[in-house]
Amino acid sequence: MAGRLFLIPSGLGESEIRRIQPDYNREVINSVHIYIVENVRTARRFLIKAGIETRIDDLTFHELNKHTKPEDLPSFLKEIDQQDIGLLSEAGTPCIADPGAQIVWLAQQQHIEVVPLIGASSIYLALMASGLNGQNFAFNGYLPISDNERIKEIKKLTGRSSQEKQTQIFIETPYRNMKLFADLIHTLPAKARLTIGSNITLPNENITTMAVYQWKKQKPDLHKTPAIFLFQV
Repeated sequence: MAGRLFLIPSGLGESEIRRIQPDYNREVINSVHIYIVENVRTARRFLIKAGIETRIDDLTFHELNKHTKPEDLPSFLKEIDQQDIGLLSEAGTPCIADPGAQIVWLAQQQHIEVVPLIGASSIYLALMASGLNGQNFAFNGYLPISDNERIKEIKKLTGRSSQEKQTQIFIETPYRNMKLFADLIHTLPAKARLTIGSNITLPNENITTMAVYQWKKQKPDLHKTPAIFLFQV
């Protein structure tokens, strides 16, 4: 029987396992012995936290990240004819703001069964709790690093949100959160609704939506904090 490619979510930071992982995920983790991961060290740490029963040293890990050569990808799936393989995300769900799409596309081309497992995604959890439009939304990844280009992009997304009533979603490197926040409150219309979600699934989780003019009076402390930003005009 041919193996399957399981897409296995991990935590968002030090999330409590019972909050983010259904029992079925644990069954899969305990049945898989080959993993495709972004970083072996953090993958091993998560699997131990998740309660894997197999000895970690008995597992095989393939690293899929920016250093992986495209020609190496087929070898990651070479044993799938005999057994299941797991694609484990670094944080959240595989392939959503996370590497992995290349290996999933390769699996699809080879008619391998791809099985996505339920898990935490800051994108969807923040959208659910935001009160913004969940019928029409766009995830835009990271905005440009350059100040001018970032403001230009915010203005472009503002126009799209206004025309289509579309929620715009994006993330930032934690140490640049406050710079992005400053650009948002100075660029967006005063009555635009801005949601900031931080430490999602952690004990100090906070997901707050206010108008931009309200945020100007209540500056959050997001420095080095995992956060996600959403707005709707």
